[in-house]
This record gives sequence, structure tokens and C-alpha cells, in this order.
Amino acid sequence: MMSVAADPMTPEQAREAIERFRADYALVRQQVSKVIVGHEDVVDGVLTCLFCNGHVLLEGVPGLGKTLLIRTLARALSLTFSRVQFTPDLMPADIVGTTIVREVEHAGGSRGREFAFQPGPVFAQIVLADEINRATPKTQSALLEAMAERSVTIGGAGGGTHELPRPFLVMATQNPLEQEGTYPLPEAQLDRFFFKLMVGYSSRAELSEILNRTTSGREAQVEPVLSAESIVSYQRLVQRAAIAPHVQDYAVRMVLATHPKGSRSSGEFATPMVGRFVRVGASPRAAQAVVLAGKCRALLDGRAGVSVDDLKACAGPALRHRLILNFESEAEGVSADQIIENIIATLPMGAG
Repeated sequence: MMSVAADPMTPEQAREAIERFRADYALVRQQVSKVIVGHEDVVDGVLTCLFCNGHVLLEGVPGLGKTLLIRTLARALSLTFSRVQFTPDLMPADIVGTTIVREVEHAGGSRGREFAFQPGPVFAQIVLADEINRATPKTQSALLEAMAERSVTIGGAGGGTHELPRPFLVMATQNPLEQEGTYPLPEAQLDRFFFKLMVGYSSRAELSEILNRTTSGREAQVEPVLSAESIVSYQRLVQRAAIAPHVQDYAVRMVLATHPKGSRSSGEFATPMVGRFVRVGASPRAAQAVVLAGKCRALLDGRAGVSVDDLKACAGPALRHRLILNFESEAEGVSADQIIENIIATLPMGAG
């Protein structure tokens, strides 16, 4: 039986729900594959974020299909979509919206004016934040409330708190190479991304297939195969997947192992590598991401419960953007992924 406080499922109902989820997941993936060649791990990572109700950051050099992947996914889902091209002159109101003055007609025919909120492009179910690191920190911070609370608060006359549509997913891209005209993402915003996915180059065979699809005059027809209601129901299904106490404790210790010994952490689980190269470890959101992604992975494998291997498989994209490394790591060429691999390799299965 799947774990849930109310409306419990019987084993048969759970199996049927899991099979529907797997089938619909495969349908969406099939539509995306009509356009996107290769990058299976990236596609799976993006879909995991969708069904875990999380946001995703895609990092890679230009021309690898990051934006195309997001646009294709939006076409495969019956969701509203908007794109924001981040530039240095972009303002917060260009994203969340602003208060305007409009003319209204009152009873009796008299006319007047009133303040009204004009929603910005963030009021969509899928928001593409293209080249997000090109905007100033002030503009980037406009997404903080939207990403964490699924709402937007506007001050002044005509303002207030406005709820965003559900599901709500921010998909952001950034280029790791260009430094001129870019701004590093604040740690508070990075922490709000469920996964950070690295988009690499295509193989020889994949590049050949890309040319076949894009230089022959053919255009793939992507059809919407999943509704907003179905996505929200699958997000609840993922949350209901069971996780044993010892498996959840492994996720807890994995995140605590990223904390070096210091004034705010005992460093009880930190490896020597963490103590040497990590300045600040991952937050509780990292543990939430690891567990939810593990649940999604288990369901896609036809299992109602999470294993430690599920957590290990999700550790990289869930943790890599949440570790703040020190100058020594840069000098030694040590990456966050290497530190995460070290934690996984040395962290014992039991609490010890």
C-alpha cells in the first residue's frame, strides 16, 4: 500500500496508478524524442522535475538544444507557455507584471479610472527563463517568490498577492562559458531549482541524425498528450510513494555529509574531501529533492517504494548546484560532482 495520510490506496489501485503514470510518462517522452536527439538523461531529468513539482536549470554551451527541449516539452503538454529572454536591461516588472491605470465605466454611464494588475509572463504553467544569468541580481530575484511559493506579491495600489497557475514549472538555461555581461545566480535562487542538469555534446551518430532531421525540410509534429489535471495528479502520486525509515535516513545523512565542520554544523558525516573543498553545504531543499526524485524513479521502475540506489542516482543533479565550494577547490580543479561521488562512495548504508 502506498503511504498517504488520507484516502489510502489498495495494492491493486497502487499498481494501476503506477502503470498509468509509466504509460503517460512514456507518451510524453515519445513526443519529445520526435524533436530531441539523444540527451536521454537530460530529458528524464526535466520530466522528473515536472512530476516532482520542481524547477530545473539547464547548463550548457550554446547550440546544444536546451531551449528547443523546453519548447518541445511545452508542446507535448496541454499547458500554457511563456518565454522570457533575460538581458541586462530586463526589469522585475517585465517578469511578474505591474500595476496599470485603466478606464472603467460605472453604473449610470459615468467613466472613471482604477488601478489594475497586469500579469507578466510568469503567469504561465511553463516559463522558459532563457539565459537567466544575463539579468541583474535584482531582476533574477523577481522569481524567488514565484519559484518557492507559486505566487507573486505586488505592492502599492492595485497590488496584493496573486496565485500562479498549477502546475507551475520554471525551466531556465544558462551558458557556462561567457562571463562578460553575465551575473552569477544568487545562492537563494540556485537552491530553488530542483535539479541542475548539464547538457553535453552529441555523439557522432546523434549529430548525424540531427542533420537528417533539420536539413531535409521535414518538421516533426509534436502533439499534446498530457493535461494539467493529469500532471497534478501524478505529482501527488509521486509524493505518496513509500520510503522506508532507513532509506530516508540515508538521504538525510547524504545531505548532512555535504556540511563541513563549522560554527553551524558538527561535520559529523563530512568526508575529508568535503572538509577541504566545501565552504557551505546543501540545504533541506536538497534532501527534499533527493527523496522526491528517488520516489519518481522508483515509480517509473514499477516499484512503490524507494531504494538507496534511487537516491544515489538522483544525488548529482539534486546537490551539485547547492554546494558552495571554496577557493582551494577552484585551484585544485575539484568539482561539485567529484565531491558528491566521494560522498556516495564512502557513506555507509546504515547509520553507524
